Amino acid sequence: MTFHGRISVWLKSRGTWHRWLNQQHLLSPGRPCLSAPPTRPIVDMSYSRHFMDFQGSSIPTSMKKLVATKLNSNFREAVTLRQDAPVPLPGDGDLLVRNRFVGINASDINYSAGRYDISIKPPFDVGFEGIGEVVALGLSASAKYTVGQSVAYLGSGAFAEYKVVPAKEAIPVPSVKPEFLTLLVSGATAYISLKELGELSEGKTVLVTAAAGGTGQFAVQLSKNSKCHVIGTCSSDEKCAFLKSIGCDRPINYKTENVAAVLKNEYPKGVDVVYESVGGEMYDLAIKSLAIKGRLIIIGFISSYQTLTGLPQSHTERLPAMLLKKSASIQGFFLNHYISEYRMAMKHLVEMCEKREIVCEVDFGDLSPENKFTGLESVFRAIDYMYMGKNIGKIVVELPHSVNSKL
Repeated sequence: MTFHGRISVWLKSRGTWHRWLNQQHLLSPGRPCLSAPPTRPIVDMSYSRHFMDFQGSSIPTSMKKLVATKLNSNFREAVTLRQDAPVPLPGDGDLLVRNRFVGINASDINYSAGRYDISIKPPFDVGFEGIGEVVALGLSASAKYTVGQSVAYLGSGAFAEYKVVPAKEAIPVPSVKPEFLTLLVSGATAYISLKELGELSEGKTVLVTAAAGGTGQFAVQLSKNSKCHVIGTCSSDEKCAFLKSIGCDRPINYKTENVAAVLKNEYPKGVDVVYESVGGEMYDLAIKSLAIKGRLIIIGFISSYQTLTGLPQSHTERLPAMLLKKSASIQGFFLNHYISEYRMAMKHLVEMCEKREIVCEVDFGDLSPENKFTGLESVFRAIDYMYMGKNIGKIVVELPHSVNSKL
């Protein structure tokens, strides 16, 4: 049955239910609903709009989406673009979101390689985060959301033109701005990890690796907000200039400067906190540079993701002695384990973004060889762009739609 066919059957059933309620005198004027606030009628009479695009154009029956068809750390080999996937129908407590922007994450290739869930078998949908408008929703979901409302979400399957999102998991945002999308994974990771594990305080020295990247930009700014001295590593003079613009005290271009020498000469007492996402030689250097009682937070190790195992080389033999002599510590951070803190973090980050208290740098790939990342087809290019280390800020892909829209 087509999308519109399902809608027709649903609306007819609602019509029968409505007539029965009238017969039972349950929809008499002014009669309150026993299970809802007195100001809300027992049946939301605007339900006929819930399954139509809010601009008046029909929701299509098919869409594009990206699907992992085999497990592989090479995203291009693992993932296929489907042109005719059915547009999903929202359930009673769901929203149907038309994606306007989707975010690119280093761990997209870990997910398509099956490393996050060893039980997952292809085919499965990929992509972690999106932002767009509600174009359809179930009756229960309409208690808090309306057609046309701007929402963001965090969940698998975001690389699609339309996505069903449980209303309880959606994040209302003031507008469909890509800046808000940068907060979902990248901003929240920096915010929660530094708050829960960083123990930041005035005068501390913080080292942020890949500081000009999607999450590094937030680690720099949040550390500065805590009145810390911030060092940031990056790979170009353009990135150094960006880091200075967001408050980084000592940007280091590792292509032109020796990071080990800079840390040894300029920070002989070591660094108090390291926000680490690179792995490999940078991870080794970060451990050696820890101060007494220093803390290293591992939020990733991108340098190893494209290897066969996706794992860094072992350093377990030397690590205990290195940590012991400094009373130092290393702790991993995986956002999924801190979901209880997520909504609070997002609320604060969105407020900071609105008030321009924090810069949310977006990279659409305008300077990439094939120009801006537009459409799901460009997700492959965007991921390549990230692993070449070209981005400044969060990489975002825009999804244009042929339907009439004033947005």
